Amino acid sequence: MPSSAQTATAEQVTAALAKLEQLARAAVADGSVPALAIGVVHDDKIVFLKGFGVREAGKPEKVDADTVFQIASMSKPISATVVAALVSDGIVSWDSKISDLDPAFRLADPYPTGQLTVRDLFSHRSGLPGTAGDDLEEIGYDRAEILRRLRFVSPSSSFRAGYSYSNFGLTEGATAAAKPTGKPWEAVAEEKLYRPLGMASTSSRHADFVSHANRAALHIKADGAWAARVERQPDAQAPAGGVSSTVRDLAQWLRLELANGSHDGRQLIAAAALDQTHVPLMARGSNPVSGGQSFYGLGWNVEFGRHGLSWGHAGAFSVGARSLVTLFPKQQLGIVILANAFPTGVPEGLSDSFADLVFDGKVAKDWVKDWDAIYAGLFGPAVAAAKATYATPPSPATPALSGEAYAGRYANDFVGEATVAATGDGLVLKLGPDGAKSYPLRHFDRDLFLSFSSPELPEMPSAVSFTIGPAGKATSVTIEALDGNGLGTLRRMAD
Repeated sequence: MPSSAQTATAEQVTAALAKLEQLARAAVADGSVPALAIGVVHDDKIVFLKGFGVREAGKPEKVDADTVFQIASMSKPISATVVAALVSDGIVSWDSKISDLDPAFRLADPYPTGQLTVRDLFSHRSGLPGTAGDDLEEIGYDRAEILRRLRFVSPSSSFRAGYSYSNFGLTEGATAAAKPTGKPWEAVAEEKLYRPLGMASTSSRHADFVSHANRAALHIKADGAWAARVERQPDAQAPAGGVSSTVRDLAQWLRLELANGSHDGRQLIAAAALDQTHVPLMARGSNPVSGGQSFYGLGWNVEFGRHGLSWGHAGAFSVGARSLVTLFPKQQLGIVILANAFPTGVPEGLSDSFADLVFDGKVAKDWVKDWDAIYAGLFGPAVAAAKATYATPPSPATPALSGEAYAGRYANDFVGEATVAATGDGLVLKLGPDGAKSYPLRHFDRDLFLSFSSPELPEMPSAVSFTIGPAGKATSVTIEALDGNGLGTLRRMAD
């Protein structure tokens, strides 16, 4: 059956749901994830809400439809809906200039700074490199300081010419759009979307997430088993990755999206404002598993795949969260899947299986297996390569200079100030506001040391290397973990 003719009758959906539930139960039973929560909407009705598994591995509390999960980058299409509400109310336009809304914000070059719009930032076409600001968040800077320092990052492409998925670019787009209201983004999201839809357990504030007793912990694999080891506080990038919610709440949002801004008979958001979020603007290439052509709209992936047009978005925290939303607008069908673990391709695998079951009556292949391979490949090879590079020092290794040769204060505009201190146990690197983040350095060879600075990848070594001046003291330090955009070299400050 050609995709353009595919239908989703109530009977097809009901039959598919029974099999989806079996697949979800199996994924939890075989240890693919500690837990899942799934919601399905069809023809403006919530037809499935269910939780599977436990909130935290090793503890008995079960996940249900009201368990609150951190949804990571699935926050982006939700934030696009919030901005669509602002556009609908005439507060901003998708083409409002950031220079008018937030005159203090700067990109590296003056022309894009003057022309940049909300639309540019929500479609990831500003030229900002994708990781810009993520590194500053990791060492403790707040949203305002991270957004201010984006001016020091060189563009990865010409303005509007390239797609580069940026958490802090979208965060700036959202917070700038909220500025005319005089209220913080978190309050605007609540006022324009969460409260009108009755999404009482949904928030863009981390404090609200941790206030819920019925919340899912984040899990990573430790010695072959799921373990809740790390927490993730994403307030700095709240519009891009900081929403927490339940499948019961998110099902209401799915209904709003599929009904073109209408909810329970009321037009909450003008269809024209919401429609803009689903227009394919930037090519993303093909889907890595199913092969469909994928584009980015405003906070949404827009895909033309084996079952026709879909809108979707995934989310992931590598410290232990996964999420996915997939909508088939022509068939008025939507599914949201939340999981409390990383890495796993279970959300995509179940969503693809469900679509096959609805439209074809059978699952074409083991989608979970193929998506698991994609997620396993995100960090595993990089960690393995780094561990191999630094597995053994040169033989013989060149000894380090005295600790005083490296100790001191270093700085650049982007990273700010760093301190290297010599202690009885060796060198310690301190980064972030007031040196709040502290990393012991392990000597590797001469002026090269290793840190294990990522809480998300604790086994991955990262180089910290010093350049020694003619006076026998370090004149600069390059911190590999902060050098993704060439801004990881800091110069020694005068004593």
